[in-house]
Amino acid sequence: MIVEVVGGADERPEVRVVDTDDLTRLHLALGQVTDEEADEVLRRAGLGRLQDDGTGLLDAAALRAAAEPDADVADWGERWDRMVEQARSRGWVSEDGATLQVHVEGAAGA
Repeated sequence: MIVEVVGGADERPEVRVVDTDDLTRLHLALGQVTDEEADEVLRRAGLGRLQDDGTGLLDAAALRAAAEPDADVADWGERWDRMVEQARSRGWVSEDGATLQVHVEGAAGA
Protein backbone atom coordinates (compact mmCIF):
# COMPACT_ATOMS: atom_id res chain seq x y z
CA MET A 1 0.00 0.00 0.00
CA ILE A 2 1.21 3.48 -0.81
CA VAL A 3 0.08 6.81 0.58
CA GLU A 4 0.87 9.35 -2.12
CA VAL A 5 1.09 13.10 -1.80
CA VAL A 6 1.20 14.58 -5.28
CA GLY A 7 0.35 17.80 -7.08
CA GLY A 8 -3.38 17.81 -7.68
CA ALA A 9 -5.82 20.10 -9.44
CA ASP A 10 -4.49 23.63 -9.83
CA GLU A 11 -1.17 22.29 -8.53
CA ARG A 12 -2.63 22.01 -5.03
CA PRO A 13 -1.18 18.92 -3.33
CA GLU A 14 -3.54 16.05 -2.65
CA VAL A 15 -3.23 12.76 -0.82
CA ARG A 16 -4.45 9.40 -2.03
CA VAL A 17 -4.10 5.80 -0.92
CA VAL A 18 -3.19 3.40 -3.75
CA ASP A 19 -2.26 -0.26 -4.16
CA THR A 20 -4.58 -1.01 -1.25
CA ASP A 21 -4.50 -4.78 -1.80
CA ASP A 22 -0.70 -4.97 -1.51
CA LEU A 23 -0.25 -5.21 2.23
CA THR A 24 3.28 -6.59 1.98
CA ARG A 25 4.64 -3.03 1.97
CA LEU A 26 3.61 0.38 3.19
CA HIS A 27 5.30 3.67 2.46
CA LEU A 28 4.67 7.34 1.89
CA ALA A 29 5.46 8.58 -1.62
CA LEU A 30 5.94 12.28 -2.26
CA GLY A 31 5.65 13.80 -5.71
CA GLN A 32 6.83 17.27 -6.58
CA VAL A 33 5.72 18.82 -3.31
CA THR A 34 7.68 20.37 -0.48
CA ASP A 35 7.91 18.65 2.88
CA GLU A 36 5.77 21.46 4.31
CA GLU A 37 3.06 20.90 1.66
CA ALA A 38 3.13 17.15 2.24
CA ASP A 39 2.86 17.57 6.00
CA GLU A 40 -0.02 20.01 5.64
CA VAL A 41 -2.05 17.83 3.27
CA LEU A 42 -1.49 14.71 5.41
CA ARG A 43 -2.67 16.55 8.53
CA ARG A 44 -5.65 18.08 6.73
CA ALA A 45 -6.70 14.64 5.46
CA GLY A 46 -6.32 13.20 8.97
CA LEU A 47 -3.90 10.57 7.69
CA GLY A 48 -0.79 11.60 9.58
CA ARG A 49 2.23 13.86 9.30
CA LEU A 50 5.87 13.99 8.34
CA GLN A 51 8.32 13.36 11.15
CA ASP A 52 11.33 14.33 9.03
CA ASP A 53 12.38 14.15 5.39
CA GLY A 54 12.72 10.35 5.49
CA THR A 55 9.97 9.31 7.90
CA GLY A 56 6.21 9.68 7.98
CA LEU A 57 3.80 8.89 10.79
CA LEU A 58 0.41 7.62 9.62
CA ASP A 59 -2.76 7.32 11.65
CA ALA A 60 -3.52 3.58 11.54
CA ALA A 61 -7.30 3.88 11.94
CA ALA A 62 -7.61 6.65 9.36
CA LEU A 63 -5.42 4.76 6.89
CA ARG A 64 -7.46 1.60 7.31
CA ALA A 65 -10.70 3.56 6.85
CA ALA A 66 -9.33 5.15 3.67
CA ALA A 67 -7.96 1.91 2.19
CA GLU A 68 -10.43 -0.81 3.12
CA PRO A 69 -13.33 0.36 0.90
CA ASP A 70 -11.07 -0.07 -2.17
CA ALA A 71 -9.96 -3.57 -1.19
CA ASP A 72 -10.64 -6.33 -3.71
CA VAL A 73 -9.47 -9.32 -1.68
CA ALA A 74 -11.75 -11.18 0.72
CA ASP A 75 -9.16 -11.55 3.50
CA TRP A 76 -8.04 -7.90 3.44
CA GLY A 77 -8.70 -7.41 7.17
CA GLU A 78 -6.52 -10.39 8.05
CA ARG A 79 -3.77 -9.11 5.74
CA TRP A 80 -4.00 -5.68 7.37
CA ASP A 81 -3.60 -7.24 10.82
CA ARG A 82 -0.54 -9.21 9.66
CA MET A 83 1.01 -6.07 8.18
CA VAL A 84 0.51 -4.16 11.42
CA GLU A 85 1.94 -7.02 13.50
CA GLN A 86 4.99 -7.23 11.27
CA ALA A 87 5.48 -3.46 11.60
CA ARG A 88 5.07 -3.77 15.38
CA SER A 89 7.78 -6.47 15.49
CA ARG A 90 10.14 -4.01 13.80
CA GLY A 91 9.31 -1.15 16.15
CA TRP A 92 7.33 0.81 13.56
CA VAL A 93 4.07 0.99 15.52
CA SER A 94 3.49 3.38 18.39
CA GLU A 95 2.99 1.82 21.80
CA ASP A 96 -0.75 2.47 21.69
CA GLY A 97 -1.02 1.09 18.14
CA ALA A 98 -2.43 4.34 16.77
CA THR A 99 0.50 5.37 14.57
CA LEU A 100 2.50 3.57 11.89
CA GLN A 101 6.01 4.78 11.09
CA VAL A 102 6.77 4.60 7.36
CA HIS A 103 9.60 5.43 4.99
CA VAL A 104 9.27 8.39 2.64
CA GLU A 105 10.10 7.82 -1.02
CA GLY A 106 9.67 9.72 -4.25
CA ALA A 107 6.42 9.08 -6.11
CA ALA A 108 6.63 7.34 -9.48
CA GLY A 109 7.08 9.89 -12.21
CA ALA A 110 7.98 12.66 -9.75
